[in-house]
Amino acid sequence: MKEYYTGNTYKTPEGYKASFWDFILLRSRLYFYLSVIKNIIKYNFKYARKGLYTSEIWARESNDILRISEASGAKFEIKGLDNIRKLKNEPVVFVGNHMGLLETLILPSIIDPINSMTFVVKSSLVEMPLLGKIIGSTNPIVVGRENPREDLMKVISEGIDNLKNNISVLLFPQSTRQPFFDRKKFNSLGVKLAIRGNVRIVPLALKTDFVEQGRFIKDFGKLNRKKTVYITFGEPLKLEGNGKAEHEQIIEYISENIKKWGGEVL
Repeated sequence: MKEYYTGNTYKTPEGYKASFWDFILLRSRLYFYLSVIKNIIKYNFKYARKGLYTSEIWARESNDILRISEASGAKFEIKGLDNIRKLKNEPVVFVGNHMGLLETLILPSIIDPINSMTFVVKSSLVEMPLLGKIIGSTNPIVVGRENPREDLMKVISEGIDNLKNNISVLLFPQSTRQPFFDRKKFNSLGVKLAIRGNVRIVPLALKTDFVEQGRFIKDFGKLNRKKTVYITFGEPLKLEGNGKAEHEQIIEYISENIKKWGGEVL
């Protein structure tokens, strides 16, 4: 599969030109959301509804959305891609903090061309008009978040099945998306899955509040063009014993990066 980001790092080029239509629409959020919705409709009807939504198509659509973000004024700094390449053809568990819908849309273009992956997602995403059909086509592990024990068993069971089939699992071990990182709410589900699946785990720190959470509709917030989108992948960790030490190491990795980027850690 084509890799869209071939070095260890990617940074939006200086002087990257915003879309003409972004200026026409007065640099509001309209160009970004209309373009993303148009993209989702296109891939929904052209591929997902016809059963043609492959990993290659997923990565391509995801890359389209990253480019739409840049055309809307986003500046990206992505690091640690070589830490994914170390795992080529080796299934792993990726665990990271969760800020918003943006990372769910763009991470496949970064990870999937190197290391085949799927997500753990909440059921409400699969039920969304248009986007739900696309997400469902990626064979995600769907949880309801109403019964924690039931969700745990499902993530472990389906996660192990994916890992055995050489498909990595990316999950966000938080109860909800938050504009800050709450260390206490970052549970050890990823570590548990990695231990059961006998695979390594990769910490993922991100700061994607270029797209803020909406006041009334969570997924339609304002764009903050002053904020850079940061994504970084840490060294793959081999788990020892119950994985408690590695879990703390992951929390520290995420906390240190978010603080460095000017974010808030509780």
